[in-house]
Amino acid sequence: MKIEPMREPDKIINYWKKEKLVVAFIVIFGLTFNISTILGPIYQGKLIDSIAHESNLSSVLILAVTYVVLIGIIQLLRYFKRFYIRRFANSTSAAMRLMIYNSIMHKSTAELDNENAGNLMTRAISDVDLCVEGMRKFTTEVFDTGVLMASYLVSMLVYDVKITLISIVFIPVAMLIAEKLKSVIYKYSKDYRKKTSEVTDFTYDIIDNFMLYRVNGMELQNRERYNNELEDLQNKAIKANILENSMQPIYNVIAMLGVITVIYLGGTKVISGSWTVGVFSTYITMFTAMAVKASKAAKLFNSVQKSQVSWKRIKPYLKEYESKDTNTEINESNTVLSVKNLSFAYEEGKDNIIENISFEGKKGEIIGITGSIASGKSTLVLSLLGLYPYSGSIKIDGKELKDYTEYERSQMISYLGHNPQLLSDTIYNNITLGCEADVTSVLKEVCFDTDLAAMPEEQDTLVGNSGIKLSGGQQARVALARALLNKNKIIILDDPFSAVDMKTEEKIIENLKNNYNDSLIILVSHRLSIFSKIDKILLLKNDKTVEYGTHEELMKRSEVYETIFNLQYAEGGTNDEE
Repeated sequence: MKIEPMREPDKIINYWKKEKLVVAFIVIFGLTFNISTILGPIYQGKLIDSIAHESNLSSVLILAVTYVVLIGIIQLLRYFKRFYIRRFANSTSAAMRLMIYNSIMHKSTAELDNENAGNLMTRAISDVDLCVEGMRKFTTEVFDTGVLMASYLVSMLVYDVKITLISIVFIPVAMLIAEKLKSVIYKYSKDYRKKTSEVTDFTYDIIDNFMLYRVNGMELQNRERYNNELEDLQNKAIKANILENSMQPIYNVIAMLGVITVIYLGGTKVISGSWTVGVFSTYITMFTAMAVKASKAAKLFNSVQKSQVSWKRIKPYLKEYESKDTNTEINESNTVLSVKNLSFAYEEGKDNIIENISFEGKKGEIIGITGSIASGKSTLVLSLLGLYPYSGSIKIDGKELKDYTEYERSQMISYLGHNPQLLSDTIYNNITLGCEADVTSVLKEVCFDTDLAAMPEEQDTLVGNSGIKLSGGQQARVALARALLNKNKIIILDDPFSAVDMKTEEKIIENLKNNYNDSLIILVSHRLSIFSKIDKILLLKNDKTVEYGTHEELMKRSEVYETIFNLQYAEGGTNDEE
């Protein structure tokens, strides 16, 4: 089902406006059901009077059949009303979830860095459910309480104004108490929702890092902490729910106090002959139903208050995004990267991590980036992805990187970071990410064909959670195959060979030079053994200065580069795959 966009999704009234047809049916069936509901007690009273006055059997049967048919029609109207209210709720839930998904996906990398997974998951799932449930209850009770109470009240006034006015005096009291409690319930609900996010985040962290915690003997400590977190969540849940649910019987008792007046004054009218037993039965049934509905209305105030907490939490994420134009024209015949005076800091106002970096590259070249720890190598390649704001200039084919759309950048640049980021899926799906493609050649290019031949399921082999069933080198090469699959214009590889032995590394570099002549490859590495075989090298230093040139040029003019290369060459650079 296609979900149509809506205007101003951060205004709650617009969700009813969006579903005009469904809401129209809700109004039609809600009004007809609740207005016709009063006919039930009326015909019940007529049936009682018919039996009490010893009417002939056929009259009683006609009334009985009419009563049964009437109840059947009323319940059918109730079915349609509930059906369309539930349809409204389902449609609203889907619309909200899609907008929250889009909002998260369109957040900048810097914004996502400040979020936690538990909070996002709670907002996208639990908060939406609570908010929509509140909207559903409100829509239901507008008719099942508001219209029905009005119908009962008008009918009761027709029977007797005095008894009605005296008996209903306690109903506003129950509603007033609920109104007074709403601020307390709001506070407790807010605390509960916040704690839910914290527990969800903690759960996600434990699952994601279970191996780390297990090998370091932290299971007992985590279990104790988790138990404490759950106890705190339970206590907050009790506070959030106890007033809403435990007050329902009290609201009911208060609203029902008027039944004493109904029994006394109504009974007097029966004794005096002003009312029949059937009329009395009809009246007391209507009063009881109205009092019960009034107590539910009081509870509804509290439920809506809880829903408002969730609404405020998800409201900033409710934004419509127009689909991006994927019909882009990318210059496939040529690739030129020009970086001038590039500077970058993760937060505005903070010191730059890299400053005034300039270099150029074109298709068919491999540019190596190296430097000491914390010199800004990973920061440099992240800035080349356009995920963070940068100063200076990064141009691809003469056009500034920030002027390309996200989709265009994704079609031009592929990236492999430190973490292979493997899905708990097959090798094939980890490389293709759901697309259809032949991965045979790329697996050979990353020297994974031999490993694959030893696996009974080959490309359909499940890698396990985060690739745990594969060795470190295998994980790295599957992730590398993903980055290389589409042979994008620019391929950025951040230390892809750290878990691979040097012989395999040399073979992969040879494959890249032979088979990726239409791509510009930017390779970050600590190991310089292969740098003598690549085109240009960018050396970053801790003082934020940069040296750029070929391997031969840097060996002549850079004492730092020469020293590191000679040391690694002398040691043999051993770093074998497990």
